Amino acid sequence: MKIDITKIANAILYMLEKDVKHLNDRKVAILLFLMDFENQKKTGEKIFNEEYIKDKRNPEPVVIGEIFEIIANSEDLDEEDERLYIIQELLDYLDIEVLTKDKFIELKFIKMEEEFDKSLFSRKELNSIEAVIEKYGEDTARKVANATFKIQKVRETALNEIII
Repeated sequence: MKIDITKIANAILYMLEKDVKHLNDRKVAILLFLMDFENQKKTGEKIFNEEYIKDKRNPEPVVIGEIFEIIANSEDLDEEDERLYIIQELLDYLDIEVLTKDKFIELKFIKMEEEFDKSLFSRKELNSIEAVIEKYGEDTARKVANATFKIQKVRETALNEIII
């Protein structure tokens, strides 16, 4: 399974365009899960080709979660490391500011020249994305994370196991 980083970058651009509040790496990760979950429920397919693991606090995207960790910790990657290509592609669309807080590191996404490209998504995928942003756009990451635990599939999944 290969994640679609172009679609992920464009989903983040959409979130920025729609002025989603409290947007950081944690909220992006949770919103991506909700978008994939919503779309899979409707169509049987995920939008971003990502896997999500049940974590104590929220569903965690496997690959993009690792990418966010690497960026947050300014890890050096070997130039042959596939994750480096994913990061470079993400940075082709967005700038990412690393903010060091008291007890954690947060990523803040900044729009550059690139515009959201809706042609990358099917109509059903766009509907799923729009529905999630409409429902959770104003909420904090914590509130959105709490909402995921109201989903039966999330509750049924064992800790550290794949949800979708």
